[in-house]
Amino acid sequence: MLAYNELKPGTFLILDSDPWEVLDFAFLRMQQRKPVAKTKLKNLMTGAIQERTFHQSDKIEEAELIKEDIKYLYNHRGEYWFSETKDPSKRFSMPQDKVGGDRAIFLKPNTTVVALKFDDKILGITLPIKCEYKIIEAPPAVKGNTAQGGNKAVTIEGGAKVLTPLFINEGDIIRVNTETGLYVDRVSK
Repeated sequence: MLAYNELKPGTFLILDSDPWEVLDFAFLRMQQRKPVAKTKLKNLMTGAIQERTFHQSDKIEEAELIKEDIKYLYNHRGEYWFSETKDPSKRFSMPQDKVGGDRAIFLKPNTTVVALKFDDKILGITLPIKCEYKIIEAPPAVKGNTAQGGNKAVTIEGGAKVLTPLFINEGDIIRVNTETGLYVDRVSK
């Protein structure tokens, strides 16, 4: 059981038999009243977000979530296919919204990702924060075109577009932050 003042962002709890993640937490003390914990919660089953206030007397059940490594294989028509890392014959698919929506474009075949499980159901996956990608398409750098900071949009394997410095060329391998979609550095030419 959790106390109302232990609900920090990233904490998992159970409400109405569903797992929820605490996204935001504020501890409020008002005059002549008891302190309360104001939170913003995300339902990990449905994706719904709601605000909820917890009081001193509330008993909150902590969710037991399991993190397990799985391997991304490929995607086809909005279905993303994975396998267990220890047994590649055990394959399963997930829809794009469970994979991470916009961040799914940063998945590369044979990448190991972490699956978040509750009662043997996969709620979602998390990609490594930084991954390396090969540049598939890069426009040439135009001399003197540095008025906007010297960036150009390149296409990485998987089809995602990333803003990079002008010296990045087709065939280079770069590191990208998968949470923000921003270029980090060049790994090799």
